[in-house]
Amino acid sequence: MQETTATRGPLTAPNAAGLVLGFVNTRATGNGDPERLGDAHALRAWAEEAVIDLGDWVLSDADAASARDLRQALVTILLAHVDVQEPAGALAEAEQRLRQAAALHPLQPVITADGCEFISAQQGIPGMFGTIFAAIADIAQRNMWSRMKMCRNLPCHVGFFDKTRNSSGLYCSPSCSSQVTMRAYRERQKAGQGTPNTSTMKH
Repeated sequence: MQETTATRGPLTAPNAAGLVLGFVNTRATGNGDPERLGDAHALRAWAEEAVIDLGDWVLSDADAASARDLRQALVTILLAHVDVQEPAGALAEAEQRLRQAAALHPLQPVITADGCEFISAQQGIPGMFGTIFAAIADIAQRNMWSRMKMCRNLPCHVGFFDKTRNSSGLYCSPSCSSQVTMRAYRERQKAGQGTPNTSTMKH
């Protein structure tokens, strides 16, 4: 069944967001989450979990490396949505990488009385990448792409969908927001302790 705006509230993440976030959140984090796309076996396990049918496609570690490369480009984009600046030129490089990948994995429209959606025109690993691009296209056409973000709290950096009304969310949870606030407070305290108190200095 095709999802429509009538089946969800204005601040509910579209179904496609789950696939994209599930993909970017396969990377290892400072919170102890392991790398989940380390090799061909791990990639197939994730695809099965995401309900992406790879059929009899024989996966290789090179496919897993391509998946990690695509994932990193998406991570860079989602970090930009919370104003986290990667090294100079990283954002432009990520955008170029995504354009190149999208050109290799074309989509085809499926038009019905309810609307239009895109699906991958390929099978196997190319089809998996195409399915991810189709999900991104779905999110973008709902004007929700800017709500796809990475938590600004280092080392968390978990992908999340921002449900705030003004799309101002920067953290995946109140816990991460509190950690950042406390960290900033401690840094201010530490900086203050290192500043001489001129009112008590002898002249």
